Amino acid sequence: MAANKTYIKSFCTIQNNQISLNGETVFGTEQTVFTDFSKKAYQFLEMNYPKFFKMDNLSKLAFLGAELLLRTEVESSKENNTALVFANKSSSLDTDVKYQNSISDTENYYPSPAVFVYTLPNICLGEISIKHQLKSENSFFIFADYNPEFMEKYSNILLKTQKADKVLCGWVEYYKEEYKAFLYVVDTKGELEHNQELLKKLYKH
Repeated sequence: MAANKTYIKSFCTIQNNQISLNGETVFGTEQTVFTDFSKKAYQFLEMNYPKFFKMDNLSKLAFLGAELLLRTEVESSKENNTALVFANKSSSLDTDVKYQNSISDTENYYPSPAVFVYTLPNICLGEISIKHQLKSENSFFIFADYNPEFMEKYSNILLKTQKADKVLCGWVEYYKEEYKAFLYVVDTKGELEHNQELLKKLYKH
């Protein structure tokens, strides 16, 4: 790694019923609920992955961003050493609440195993790994706010120690229809130098 520099190879943002890739809006809908928006985004990306519709909303959000960035980065027929480093502030609370409500409903008591599966935030990493055949390092962290300093240092360590060839970093926050995903691929080559100031700038857009 020349001078230990790393680069942001590509990035995307998903919020307010819009998806942008490398700063350019590539898809958007009229104001609607996330379930409807995610279905239309799935169709726009021409995905063929029926399990998508069984996922919780946090996983759908992360999955859409990962699909947009990884479809040109990895080949499912080959072993890919792309690490996943994600974070948010609400963990899987949106799904946790739904699961708790199913337990608390004494008249219709039947806790759903399909909902229970998603009561850990890192499950979305598993969904991405399965889709893209990733068997690499992956971690999901919880922070009060977006933490570019930590994300930069952690991903750089993975590359420097050769535990990964590339790193897909992501902030994926979903709670009660409020959502934002900011994902980016970190590589040892590229044009946009990977640093905290740039991450802060890209996150705000």
